[in-house]
Formats: sequence, C-alpha cells, structure tokens
Amino acid sequence: MSNPTQQPPRLLRAAVAGSVILMIAAGGLFYYASQVASEKRKANAGNEITVTIHPKSCEPNALTLPAGRASFRIVNASDRAVEWEILDGVLVVEERENITPGMSQLINANLEPGDYAITCGLLSNPRGTLKVTPTAESDARAKARPAMTAFIGPLSEYRVYLNTQGGALVQAVDELAAAIQAGDLAQARALYAAARVPYQRLAPAAQRFAQLNNAVDARADYYEKREQDPAFTGFHRLEYGLFAQNSTDGLAPVAQQLQADVATLKAQLLAQPIPPDQLVNIVARNLHTLADTRYNGEQERYSHLDLSGFAANLEGTGKVIDLLRPLLAKSAAKLLPQIDTAQQKLAGRLAGLREGDTYKPYDQVNDEQRKAIASDARALADTLDGIDQALGLSAL
Repeated sequence: MSNPTQQPPRLLRAAVAGSVILMIAAGGLFYYASQVASEKRKANAGNEITVTIHPKSCEPNALTLPAGRASFRIVNASDRAVEWEILDGVLVVEERENITPGMSQLINANLEPGDYAITCGLLSNPRGTLKVTPTAESDARAKARPAMTAFIGPLSEYRVYLNTQGGALVQAVDELAAAIQAGDLAQARALYAAARVPYQRLAPAAQRFAQLNNAVDARADYYEKREQDPAFTGFHRLEYGLFAQNSTDGLAPVAQQLQADVATLKAQLLAQPIPPDQLVNIVARNLHTLADTRYNGEQERYSHLDLSGFAANLEGTGKVIDLLRPLLAKSAAKLLPQIDTAQQKLAGRLAGLREGDTYKPYDQVNDEQRKAIASDARALADTLDGIDQALGLSAL
C-alpha cells in the first residue's frame, strides 16, 4: 500500500520537471524567433536609408531613389522628441511622430515618382528634399490600376462625413473660444474636451495637411522653446493653459487663431480630394501612431483626455471600413471577419475603461492597460494594411 504522504513530493517533482521542460521549450521558441527576427533585420539592413535628425537639420537633407517600396531608418540625434515627414506639397505622404532622443524608428513607404519634401525635426528647421524617379515597375503599376468608378460612392460619402465632422469642429471651437473670452475656466475645460472629439474623428484626413494641422494640433515638443515658444498655438496651447496653468489668461488670441485655422481646415478637407489608395492608408497610419507613440499619453499630457481621442479615432476608422464594406465583401470576403474582430476588440478594450458617460483620465490607466490598447490598435492597423492590395490599389 502506498504512503499518501509521499504523493505531494512526487507531484511537486513532476510539476517542477514539467515547468523546466516548458521553460526549455519556451526558451527554444524565443531563440528561434530571435534568430528569425535577426535574419530579417540583416536582410532589410542593406535596403534601409538612414536619415539622422540633428538639432537644426537632417543628414542627408537631399535624397534620390527609385519609385516603389522604401524603408527609412530615422535616427534622432537631437535632445528632444521629434517627428519626420514626407510631404507632397502641403500633404503628408508618410510620417513618424515622437521619435525619442537617441532612438530610431523605421518608416516604410510606397512612393510614386515625383518631388517631395522632408521635415527635419523642429518645425522651424529647414526642409530637405526627396526625389523619386520612375521605374518600369512603377509605370506598369500605374497602367494596371483598377477602374476608379467603384470608389466614387465611398469617397463621396466620406467627404460628407468630413463635412459633418468639420462643421461640428468649427462650432465646438467657437463655443470654446467664447468660454475662454468670458474667463469661465470650468466651462472652457469641458468645451475643450468636447471639441477634441470631432477633431479626432477627422484627424486621419486632417493630418494630410502638414502646416495647417501643425497649427491646429502640434505639441510643444516640436517648437524650440516648447510651451514658451510664441509659435506654439492650437489645441495643445489651450490645453496647457486650461489644465496645466489652470487659467484662461492670455488664451483668447490663441482661441481666435484656432477658430480661423479649423475653419480653413474644414474648407481644405472638402477642397482636396482623397485618392482611393489613400482612404485606408490615412486611418491605418493614424492607428499605427496610436500604437507606436500616442498610447503613452503624450498627446493629451495636460488634460489626460487620451481615451476619448482614441475612441473618436476608432469611430473615424469604422466609418471608412463601413464605406468600403460592399467592395470588400466582393473582393476580400475573408479579410472582413479579421477586420471586424480587430475593430471589436479595440472597441471593447476602450469601453472597459469608461466611467459612466466619460472615459477614465489617462493618468489613471496603468502601463499594462496602455500596452494592451497599443497592441489592439496595432492589430487593427496591420489588418487594414491588407485592404489596398485586396482591392487592387497597391503593388505588394
């Protein structure tokens, strides 16, 4: 007859042995994944174009490369967080925000032939140039593009959506300016929060207009004297005054300028058509910035209203998904469930952080919750990245 007192030690030894096996297996998988990632980095290293951002310039500040896919490794050698953009006139083609000092980030871009500008850190720094030359492949892609008639409906409806949200933004900023003029701090804070919602719904489209959107939404980091820089205006200058300085003093001129800028922004959103191959790209890029940088709470650093902004971003993304749903049902039916699942997961994650009719202040959201938001946003963005290829709007 066995001694029951001996069973726990045997079970314990078995459990320990099992744990060791799992640890070895996990270590093997981690090593394998690390090796695969390392090989991928080596394979791509030769194809990366390194651009170093110095305090006052970029190196190099003039680039020439063939059309197609390009990878840019942006190295921040300055003493503050910066952004790097590729601009086509006033429009942003690709960007990366909040690159921290001493760190680098990778930007992958699919570039068409043409002459572009590149920004170099601070908004006051001179811009560089990027010349993209045509290739046989880019000429073939241009000829192989699908008929654009199928996208007329979705693009027209999206313009209506932008017009509606633009109108709501203008009205909200007018009300915010009136509260600031009256010196009503509590009301101004509430109206600041209300005005951010329509802006964040149309932010993916607004962010195409580099200079104008910087006037509306740039953070203090991108100015030489930060919060004290005279060029620091827009939403975040108001946010700094209302939530960090706890005062409306001196904010009336800033609010008046913001009124003019958002009115111009609404007009530009309607005047500048969005190409079909940019419709998904702008919302996916917005989600990628959420996943890569904005999840850390830097965007609404004084008011901590980040969650409300994330939810509004998701609403704007959902609008684009719904507009393209009929086309996807025909051409990419297998992709739709993946998109819907990723969208619902992020929506559920944000809903779990509500407190009644509002969201929790972001400084009350812990690191684990923030990383989960970033992961869900990245998963949705990665899924959206497959739409253009499925609809025949991109090469690879």
